[in-house]
Amino acid sequence: MFKLDWKRLGMAAGLSLTLVAAGCGSSDEGSESSGSEGGDSTSYSEEMNYEITGIEAGAGVVKAAQTATEEYENLAGWEVATSSSGAMATALGEAIENEEPIVVTGWTPHWKFAKYDLKYLEDPKEVFGGEEQIKTMVRKGLKGDKPNAYKVLDQFNWTAKDMETVMLDINKGTSEQEAAQKWIENNQDKVDEWTKGTEKVDGTEVELVYVNWDSEIASTNVVAEVLKQQGFEVTITPLDNGPMWEAVAEGEVAGMVAAWLPGTHGDLYKQHKDNLEDLGANLEGAKIGLVVPKYMDVESIEDLKPAE
Repeated sequence: MFKLDWKRLGMAAGLSLTLVAAGCGSSDEGSESSGSEGGDSTSYSEEMNYEITGIEAGAGVVKAAQTATEEYENLAGWEVATSSSGAMATALGEAIENEEPIVVTGWTPHWKFAKYDLKYLEDPKEVFGGEEQIKTMVRKGLKGDKPNAYKVLDQFNWTAKDMETVMLDINKGTSEQEAAQKWIENNQDKVDEWTKGTEKVDGTEVELVYVNWDSEIASTNVVAEVLKQQGFEVTITPLDNGPMWEAVAEGEVAGMVAAWLPGTHGDLYKQHKDNLEDLGANLEGAKIGLVVPKYMDVESIEDLKPAE
């Protein structure tokens, strides 16, 4: 089982980030909306207080956003406000409800694209890179110790649409476990491919870790439910990005299905790649970048204006 100090570290860090996010209200409270009625990039930028709403400080998309403020001259004076993925989604929803401007660090797959009309800002300097893969990483020796768990993790793969279906159900109020079970019931053909060639076990323990993003909550819960159906006793533990990678690399847990590469977790992969096993992509076509509501009359990062 995963050591208690790791769990405390992950939960404490997540809580502190959430509290930071809760304390950072909009500096434009009470100002008039510059939404689809007459807004322009200058008023948008000023109304947003030259701030990009980010997620966890260690996330690759946040690092890329911070790099963007250095690479794009028109983002001089801009800052990336770090919080959590949940706090970012809340801020986005509140801005859309009031038709206010907002720029967030975004990624696909994510339920927000199914719920809201959003768009990525063009990135001519390619600071955010191209398409990402979400990969499965396991501890060294797992194949020999727990071959059936290894094989399920190795054969796990699905699409962005699959993941977004689970995420949206959770966002609408379905519990994480129930949303995973519902998807499995409706996609047994895919699940059969993941378990093909495996044998059921009797209570073998498996622990998976994940970063507490909506996408990884969905994937980890689905894989956990499949492993449970195969007879495993499964524990899933949310951690921040760094501890998640360390837990797998140090052999404290079986693995994760939450490695975003080459951009988002690129630095962490370089740091730990020699101490874990890369099982390849479980989802293709992921993406990161700066995201805005479609009612904002901006198309590119270069349309934003520098702080005055």
